[in-house]
Amino acid sequence: MAQTKIQAKMNEAGKGRFSRTLSMADRSGQLLEQLDQLEIRVETLRETATAMEQEKESLLEMIQSLKNSQDMRTISDGEREELTLTADRLLGRTLTVSVSVEIIRNPQQQEALKNATALIDEIVAKVLDNLDSARQRLMALHAACVTEAPPVPIDQKFQSIVISCALEDQKKIKRRLETLIRNMDNAGKTIRLMDQQKMDDSNSSNGK
Repeated sequence: MAQTKIQAKMNEAGKGRFSRTLSMADRSGQLLEQLDQLEIRVETLRETATAMEQEKESLLEMIQSLKNSQDMRTISDGEREELTLTADRLLGRTLTVSVSVEIIRNPQQQEALKNATALIDEIVAKVLDNLDSARQRLMALHAACVTEAPPVPIDQKFQSIVISCALEDQKKIKRRLETLIRNMDNAGKTIRLMDQQKMDDSNSSNGK
């Protein structure tokens, strides 16, 4: 009799545990589904913030390029002053926007980013010494960041460094190089136009 009661209680306890296990499994599944949805939103947030970060960089570059454009040199002093004030105001407002996406890196990726940045900074520091040479070196670095066959030789050392960087850093490095190359192209055009203008002025003076 006593054995029967004990067995009955064990069966009831077993049923209770089985029921709780199903309930916990269901609850766990719901929590996992919520986390999956939150992960999608987190990644969307990071992508949106990254896009905003890139838009800020693009706006700053465009405004600065406009300020230094040859067209600004061909208008009257009064107009140039007014447009420069407007450009400076836009620069200031753009700089008030603060967007930052932190990149998670392991020690190897951190070291690779440091080395890649140092190589680029080294070239940038020598731009004024030789614009064409600096541009060629930056083109070789950029060639190491693209998947399609580049039209210029690849800097193999830089390529091995970039491959060791985090994926987000690889994209940022590529964008920085593209921006630097564009700025050098614009600077080269401005220098050539100024040289041409000096030659024209000199020829006009000699003609007189």
